[in-house]
Amino acid sequence: MSRLLVGFWVMQIGNLIIQHFFKLGSFGLINNIFGDLFIGVLTMYGLQTISQGHQNHQAAKIWEGILIIALPLIFAGLTLLTMGQGGNSIAFRIVTLLPSPLIAENGFILYLGPLMYLLRKNRNWQMLAVVAVAILSTGFNFSSMFTTNFQWLMFLAIIPMYLYNGQLGRSMKGFFYAFYPLHIWLLYILAWFMGVRY
Repeated sequence: MSRLLVGFWVMQIGNLIIQHFFKLGSFGLINNIFGDLFIGVLTMYGLQTISQGHQNHQAAKIWEGILIIALPLIFAGLTLLTMGQGGNSIAFRIVTLLPSPLIAENGFILYLGPLMYLLRKNRNWQMLAVVAVAILSTGFNFSSMFTTNFQWLMFLAIIPMYLYNGQLGRSMKGFFYAFYPLHIWLLYILAWFMGVRY
């Protein structure tokens, strides 16, 4: 979790720096998968803490788990409060360094990760959950499904899930920690050089 949190901070600050020097009009650079992953893992940790508290009959542990899960939602509330002061206020900039579903790249869909954790003992239920969230992500608006309303294509993730043999692949953790922010920043800068403005 600490690596994901540091990755989130680095990318949030990097996004601000890139946008300061390369403005695409009103187009904001909000990509930061590290926030989504951090909140997902934090929620799983909270669920695990609740489970341990339940098994050991420790009410304090259960409440600790609930607080852990609620923390990103509390951060979302702080974000909403500071938004009223304007997107460029110092308070808002500080609050955006707190991971919340409100500023997450995938919004509340990030909670699919903890749902998959709860269903980890049944791959069929996991695949069904992906399909259900894919359908819900359309907002039951079935227009522009290949242009702007394309999150539903996430259902294709069930193909590698079905084929997964349960074995760990080669670890390329360091590569992906660097690749993700660098490719986002490079594409944003490339758009600026191409004269893209919104």
